[in-house]
Amino acid sequence: MFGSTPAFSSFSVDDLDAARAFYGDTLGLQAGEEGSGDMRMLFLTLAGGARVLVYPKGDQHSPASFTVLNFQVDDIDAAVDALKDKGVEFQRYPGFEFDDKGICRDTNGPAIAWFTDPAKNVIAVLQD
Repeated sequence: MFGSTPAFSSFSVDDLDAARAFYGDTLGLQAGEEGSGDMRMLFLTLAGGARVLVYPKGDQHSPASFTVLNFQVDDIDAAVDALKDKGVEFQRYPGFEFDDKGICRDTNGPAIAWFTDPAKNVIAVLQD
């Protein structure tokens, strides 16, 4: 039904300016703002051209309880090191084992490391 219909994902943040700085400057994504006033939105452009809508909810924002973005990388150690150099802190979740860098290297899945944006939405880098 929707196989040829354009679609995009979205999630909310509490502070659009902080999100633009984080996704644009820290993660290096194209982060274009659209709209004005209370109707401002941020569109992130991912590799391959997919776009993700980031919209402000202010005090009504609740961080997603799941990973909102996954970045597949060729070298997870290099990606984690680069993110740490930019001040990103990695999350450690119960039930998983992590190395000193904060990378979960479970043999049942990809090597993965989770971190959050300024609005506490969960993001991951992973390597197959």
